[in-house]
Amino acid sequence: MQQDSSDSAGLSPRLVLLAAGRMRQTTAVLAASVAAWGFLTWIAVDMGHPLVQLTMPGVPEWSVLNIVAVFVMWAVMMTAMMLPSALPMILVFARLSEAGGEPARARVFIAAYLLVWTGFSAVATALQWMLQAMDWVDPMIVSTSPLLSGTLLVIAGVYQFTPLKKVCLDACRTPAGFLMGEWRTGAAGAFRMGLRHGLFCAGCCWAVMALLFVGGVMNLPWIAALSIVVAIEKLAPRGERIAIVLGVVLIAAGVLSWWR
Repeated sequence: MQQDSSDSAGLSPRLVLLAAGRMRQTTAVLAASVAAWGFLTWIAVDMGHPLVQLTMPGVPEWSVLNIVAVFVMWAVMMTAMMLPSALPMILVFARLSEAGGEPARARVFIAAYLLVWTGFSAVATALQWMLQAMDWVDPMIVSTSPLLSGTLLVIAGVYQFTPLKKVCLDACRTPAGFLMGEWRTGAAGAFRMGLRHGLFCAGCCWAVMALLFVGGVMNLPWIAALSIVVAIEKLAPRGERIAIVLGVVLIAAGVLSWWR
């Protein structure tokens, strides 16, 4: 009995440290997300500010400052939308890394995950420039074309039923399964794992993120709605079934948009 008590007493400080570490990681991730949402709220509310105006070029000939500003806007938006839904995976990874004596690996994992969405932001910036040059979206990136809106909605809906969507969503919904199959040691391993998870996440959500070109990036309710959809798919019980229902709704909305 004395040995059991001693063991429990010896484990308590470690458990306390692990709990404190998880709390710090959760707080840090949520703080980064809140800061990103704060930035989005600012640009949506204070659209007359000169810096915000750079994110809404009104002509097809963008300056270098316009390109940088639009890219930063997309990168921050992806952080705001995607980081909260990745929190369960991040926490499991951080816990396992701490148990292995490498707590700093969690930061590398997060950085690699966000790097994937930074790459997505670069593609979105180029796509925004192209669509705006074609006069299919306005400077606030709201679609001005029923054909574009309907096509993006139908593509997003059909994608919900594809095998690639299922594989990527399954990887996002099962942190333990992903980590068991993809585990690598060291900082380089953490970076590779973060990239892999980011790619699975992008493979799961890219079509929904493309719907930002339908409702616009200055439309906070639209951005929030898409973020909630992503979170429900990845985190809610039976989220994979909800994804199927969402596919039907998106296809119907796309067809209605074509008929407008």
